[in-house]
Amino acid sequence: MARTPSTMVPLGTPAPDFNLPNVDGRMVSLDQVVGPRGTLVMFICNHCTFVKHVADQLALLGREAIGRGIGVVAISANDVASHPADSPEQMVHEAEERGYPFPYLYDESQAVAQAYRAACTPDFFLYDAARRLVYRGQLDDSRPGNGVPVDGADLRAAIEALLAGRPGPADQKPSIGCNVKWKPGREPDYYRA
Repeated sequence: MARTPSTMVPLGTPAPDFNLPNVDGRMVSLDQVVGPRGTLVMFICNHCTFVKHVADQLALLGREAIGRGIGVVAISANDVASHPADSPEQMVHEAEERGYPFPYLYDESQAVAQAYRAACTPDFFLYDAARRLVYRGQLDDSRPGNGVPVDGADLRAAIEALLAGRPGPADQKPSIGCNVKWKPGREPDYYRA
């Protein structure tokens, strides 16, 4: 199983805009998902073992964050020609099965994933109310097969700090997951295979 780390974009980076189709067919922009207290952008997909390992926690954490004024959105940018399990049709089933309370958007061009410098699934980006990056990194220390419970500890700590008006955690560990499945010729220069 390939293990790709997130790129650890510099803190303070502004959230790139997007306007992408949701699983329900509506177009959804960053402006529509921004929460009054902050915004969580997650790059996920359907097939990745790392995402499957944490998907139920993502649904739970998403409900909690939305209830506390944090906007939440998930984006899949994988090449569906090589990974048909990540197709928009399958995303509809995944969102329903998992009970995702947030929009689950499809980035067919992969331009949004590149703008965020996403490298893996899952990859997490937490922004403050001014849309400045305060956390990027892992959900928690759990990985498929390591026996550590999935509790979202790292991301939850970052959300708590944001809500309390404190800086994000000083020690931010990269997320680890499957690499984003780039279309031929689309692999960005920042990407670490």
